[in-house]
Amino acid sequence: MKSIAGFGKIIALSILLCYTAVAQATRPLKHYYHIKIYHFKTKAQEDRLDKYLKDAYVPAIKRITGGGLLGVFKTMDTDTDRRIYVFTIYAKMQLIEKEEADLLKDKQYLADAKEYIDAAYNDAPYTRFETITLLAFDQMRVAAVPELSTAKKNRVYELRSYESPTEKYNLNKVKMFNEGGEVALFARLNFNAVFYAEVISGSHMPNLMYMTTFNSKEDRDKHWDAFFGSPEWKVLIADPQYAHNVSKADILFLHPTEYSDF
Repeated sequence: MKSIAGFGKIIALSILLCYTAVAQATRPLKHYYHIKIYHFKTKAQEDRLDKYLKDAYVPAIKRITGGGLLGVFKTMDTDTDRRIYVFTIYAKMQLIEKEEADLLKDKQYLADAKEYIDAAYNDAPYTRFETITLLAFDQMRVAAVPELSTAKKNRVYELRSYESPTEKYNLNKVKMFNEGGEVALFARLNFNAVFYAEVISGSHMPNLMYMTTFNSKEDRDKHWDAFFGSPEWKVLIADPQYAHNVSKADILFLHPTEYSDF
């Protein structure tokens, strides 16, 4: 009888392992994200960057990624440091590493981007650019196109960056989003998130970044009032295991270009 019971336990364990393996296999692989930030000062630079991105870079990246979505966003006109954020999705880290090589092999890109590529040293289309590489959170493994009802020009996209004192605290903040339920709370309140991700290469580390979207600034404010007033957040923020895991928070408001997929 003991041997039969033991055999039954083995079968049950095997079935459980099988179901776990199937569940893991059917979950989507986590996306890698590449954010390129162009800084510019003049309207002429902005126009040249728009032309380059819309007519050359975005179509080329779509060819490289097999038609993947790209987000292109701008800081508000009132910002003194004007920037364009280009958000690209990759299935593998290696594809980010070989992006430049792929572009240089794309004859159509080289033709479409000729004005940008051949810009004079004293007439550059930007003042400087920077890049950030990220890995999607476990609870939101792929990016999502927001479901908004207003025209793109009226929308508000909120990009947040949370820096932590140490790597350990950064992992703790990531845990707070995933296991702690912060991602789930944002979803329940319909924050229309584009992505949540941990920065794996960038100038401000350790940190994580995420983007939520709203129909308007008023819509954004109402959502955050609901967030801070929710019982889930009050429990989460009072939990001592998540204390002191953010040392600096940067909040940036962006609006999508007309040629952005997001």
